[in-house]
Amino acid sequence: MSNATNQFQIPAKTKTWSFILMAIGAISLGAGYVTDHSDHHQYWWAIVLVCSFFFMAIGLGAMFFYALQYAAEVGWSSQVKRVFEAMFGYVKIGLPIVLLVLVCGQLEIHHLYHWMDHTTMDPAHENYDAIIAGKQPYLSPWFFWLRAVVYAVVFIGFSIAFRRWSLEEDRQPSVELHKKQYRRGALFLVFFAVFSSTIAWDWLMSIDTHWYSTMYGWYIFSGMWVTCMIFAVLLVVWLKGKGYLPNVNKSHLHDLGKWMFAISMLWSYLWFCQYMLIWYSNIPEESKYFMDRRMTGLEIPMWIIFFVNFAIPFYVMIARDAKRNTKFLTRVGAIIFLGHFFDLWLAVVPGTNHTHWHFSGWFELGSFAGFLGLFIYVVMGQLSKAPLVPVNHPYLKESENHHI
Repeated sequence: MSNATNQFQIPAKTKTWSFILMAIGAISLGAGYVTDHSDHHQYWWAIVLVCSFFFMAIGLGAMFFYALQYAAEVGWSSQVKRVFEAMFGYVKIGLPIVLLVLVCGQLEIHHLYHWMDHTTMDPAHENYDAIIAGKQPYLSPWFFWLRAVVYAVVFIGFSIAFRRWSLEEDRQPSVELHKKQYRRGALFLVFFAVFSSTIAWDWLMSIDTHWYSTMYGWYIFSGMWVTCMIFAVLLVVWLKGKGYLPNVNKSHLHDLGKWMFAISMLWSYLWFCQYMLIWYSNIPEESKYFMDRRMTGLEIPMWIIFFVNFAIPFYVMIARDAKRNTKFLTRVGAIIFLGHFFDLWLAVVPGTNHTHWHFSGWFELGSFAGFLGLFIYVVMGQLSKAPLVPVNHPYLKESENHHI
């Protein structure tokens, strides 16, 4: 393969469209802020949290999958390794945006996190909340921000290190360097196994402070993983259409499609099991989450989104041929990608706005488009900075001959 074929150049149209999407997002956020008359612009901040967390989570999911490939000594995925590198390159930007939203909450610019109001833990104050006070050891500001800093250091540090080691391997083949990435990939998975759940508890579940679920971390993780795989599939198919990745064949697409299908089923299993166990036990401190969504008129949308994210991939993608068909992969992927965005909307908005939310459509989709444009711009920039195929990867030949 010639270097010219292997080196990605961002098409002018793609760059233009990413700027257009970012402009749409900026206009939507500006207009949404002006028209949001809720207390402290609660709904506006809720949408910012949903959008920023959603795309940051895609980057984290890509880093998880990347580390998993090394830790498992997987060969087939080396052809598309740079796609995941480009995606987790967004973590350096996406994670600070989420932290900025959290900082604004701590400064009481918004009140998405009710427990951040220190009076809720003060027995002498009228706002005292015994349930929140009981969670003070975990939700105390110093411990919360200590965890947030650790998340940022670990995730951003690993994203930089993984990329640096990968580029070093391009310049000089080294089995030792590959083994180093194997060991570091396994180490990252240990951190991720803990932090993927605690981030979900800290930044999402604590919105509904009176509620908890032991399955919530896995549920958020599965949504993170499936949206990552969907975007990877869409990006690989797009690159193939532009003449890149010539050695990526239907078997590679089949494997990526299997991951998309399998993790959709994992998400569906976790969503339904969480709902079923809470419904069956009927314990008030557990059922509150679903009762809040029922009382705010969101019970039917909640079930619609569940069936969209479960039934469509199950019905369409269960067949082998569907996983090798780019039309099926891209169309189904686009639908459930949006489905998972609105699933996250359902996880955040009822807990932050209760009955005072006001879904407009243009604001939510416009904000989503803006963050999507930023994500695409960052990912394309990362792709253009290194050869699309890691030329000295020890399993590259195995990947070139991958057929199933």
